[in-house]
Formats: sequence, C-alpha cells, structure tokens
Amino acid sequence: MDVFEEHRSHLFGVAYRLLGTRADAEDAVQEAWLRYAAADQAAIIDLRGWLITVTGRICLDVLRSARVRRETYIGQWLPEPLVSRPSDEPDPAEAVTLGEDISMALLVVLETLSPEQRAAFVLHDVFGVPFETLAATLGTTPATARQLASRARKAVAEGKARHTADRAEQERVLGAFFAAVQQGDLEGLLAVLAPDVVVTGDSNGLAPAASTPIPGALRVARFMLGLARRGHKLGGYAELVDVNGDLGVLAHDGENPVVMSFAIADGKITAMYDQLNPEKLHFVPELDRTRAIAF
Repeated sequence: MDVFEEHRSHLFGVAYRLLGTRADAEDAVQEAWLRYAAADQAAIIDLRGWLITVTGRICLDVLRSARVRRETYIGQWLPEPLVSRPSDEPDPAEAVTLGEDISMALLVVLETLSPEQRAAFVLHDVFGVPFETLAATLGTTPATARQLASRARKAVAEGKARHTADRAEQERVLGAFFAAVQQGDLEGLLAVLAPDVVVTGDSNGLAPAASTPIPGALRVARFMLGLARRGHKLGGYAELVDVNGDLGVLAHDGENPVVMSFAIADGKITAMYDQLNPEKLHFVPELDRTRAIAF
C-alpha cells in the first residue's frame, strides 16, 4: 500500500485529465489500487508505467460509457474545477496533478475528442506511455495509436491558440474585466472581450444557468452586466482564485456559488466557463469576504 501511495497523486492527475471530475478520478485510482493489490506485484518491473496503463484502461471504460450517461444531463457539461487561493501553500500532491497544462480550456478541448483520442493524448503526450503499450491499452495497433495521438494533438494545439496568456496578462485582463462589470461599463467590457467570445455554463438544472452557450461579445457583455445587477441586489461577492492553474473567479450572487474560468489570448477573453453545478463544487473553498469585492 505504501508503494502505491507514492504514485496516488500522479495517478489522480492521469484520471482527472481523462475523466474531468474529482469523484470519477478518485474512483478510478481506487480501482487501480484494487487491481494492483490483486496482481503478482513481484512480476511488475516498471510500477509507475504499469499503474498509469491500468488507470488509463479503467478511465477508457468510463469514458466509453460516459457519453451515454450524459445524454440525460441538463444543459452543457463542463469539467469539475480544481480551485485554490494564490496565497495557499502549494500542496505537493496538487503540484503533481497540475505539473502539466491542466487549464479548463484544455479540458474542454479534450471533451470534444473521442475516448480513444483523449486516452492517446493524455497517456502518450502527457505521461509518456510508449505507443506499443498504448496500443494494447486501446485494443489497437501501434500505427493506429500514433494516428489517434496525432489527431488529438492537432485539436489540442488549435484549442491552445485561444488560450496563450501568461499570469501577468491574465491579471491585467481580468482586472479590467471586473472593473467594467462593477462600474456597469458596457464599452469597457467590450474592450476586453474577443468578438467571438463564448460563455458556457454548467448547472445540470440544479442552479440558474443558460442552457446553451452564449456567443458574441455584445451578448456576453450584456449577460455579465445583468448578472452583476442581480448580484448587487442580492449582496454578491467575487474573489480571484486559481482555477486549474490559471487565474479565475470564485463568486456568490447571494444565492448560488459559481466558479468562473477563462481562456485569454492577445489581451482578450476568448471563452468563459461558469461552473454552477453544486455537485461539482463540493471541494471549492468557502468565499473569503475579506479578500472579495462586492458587485
């Protein structure tokens, strides 16, 4: 068990990238432990590689069934955010989980891939699983595994082009964004929104949220100002936090919490992801009003 524990946070990083929720990732890691406990451990030469491959197989089975389960999901489905405060002491386990790009923008791109493409990208490109081993995991040939990884890599590269901001740019853009929201400044909002910006909200019908994505800078700006007016009436607050390694927002409109994450490129917000589903906010810290701003 102690040997397995040395790899647990790493395996969580694999499973979270593949499945997108903390609960599913933790279930997959627990199943990997059960399989490890039942295996001939003396015959395992490369334990890290063996555990990553086993976890990948478990997650692949979950991914293949998830698409059927999500047919009953109300509205848009977004990954569960990993939220912390910038001033928090870094958790060594979380550092492993976030060791590579795990932005919400990347996870949303991964959601558009087939289960096999997603597994190929995460297992090979992120965690270095050889194509021969990957092929066995996917039940295909090494050549096909290479093709799956290549297609996934192309989709990820295209998605990353819309999220290139470093931390300083994120702080500048989000500072201007929230100043405009606070002041009810429509023109100020339009100045930091890309023309084709899209807001996607996830609530599964458990909190007020748009059932379809909201496209276009003007519609998004008006939507945000409407939310700000509602929050002002209800005593809303917002706090800057880290969301999946990027700067994001933890907010409360007086009735419902929401975690907001952003894709930013060329000084503009290209996408916003609003997580309102309370089932995906269990591990989000309480809003700290001493650090928050009213809106």
